[in-house]
Amino acid sequence: MSAPGLTGADAAEVVWHDLECGGYRADLDLWRRLADEQIDPRGSAPILDVGAGSGRVSIELARRGHRVVALDRSAALLAALAARSGGLAIETVCADARELSLEETGFALCVVAMQTLQLLGGPHGRREFLARARAHMRPGGLLCAALVTAPETFDVASGDHPPTAESARVGRRLYISSPSRVALGARTIVIERERRIIGPNADAPRPAERDTIELDRVSPASLRREARAVGLRAAGKFEIAATADHVGSTVVALRA
Repeated sequence: MSAPGLTGADAAEVVWHDLECGGYRADLDLWRRLADEQIDPRGSAPILDVGAGSGRVSIELARRGHRVVALDRSAALLAALAARSGGLAIETVCADARELSLEETGFALCVVAMQTLQLLGGPHGRREFLARARAHMRPGGLLCAALVTAPETFDVASGDHPPTAESARVGRRLYISSPSRVALGARTIVIERERRIIGPNADAPRPAERDTIELDRVSPASLRREARAVGLRAAGKFEIAATADHVGSTVVALRA
């Protein structure tokens, strides 16, 4: 969970990302299966991992012998990924997915895990990404995007019981991330967490910080319509069951 070579805010960004996202494994079987099915082992067609973060999916697929391009807009997370890759065939690219422009094309599989597609700023942002991704894919390539559509709502301030807090000790500090609210709006899903760092001086704890994420509300049907407008065809969907700590999701498959 540590980030060698990173300090200050960059190192903390990696710790929080790993704590809140890095332990999620319910979707990995699906990504492994799709990669193995979609890519001819005799070829070298690459996989594009959009919103790769610190490497949760990229490293898993590269360990199976696949070549991966890991895209994220966080340089700190990509630096952690590179430090952890251990010589695996992973190229990191720091860029906004809506401005995707790579020299390499011909991607056989594009993975958009953990609701990354719902962070692109509405229909226009999604269309920008989908059009650019389509231009980078080979004919018959598969783009698969995970959506959360109906999370369980709660509000700790109203007395609701929250999911279990996640914690990790890094050096002499204890990092604690506590979910505090999930709310459904007309167009967004709001997810709030309270983050605390304890130590090394227990007598002077740091004040808690509130982290808020807003996901666009996107249905599989609306995503298919947006994709069809840029030349991507519907290719089915997959359901990922909820776990004790994470909501379930629907993975929409789109064919180039």
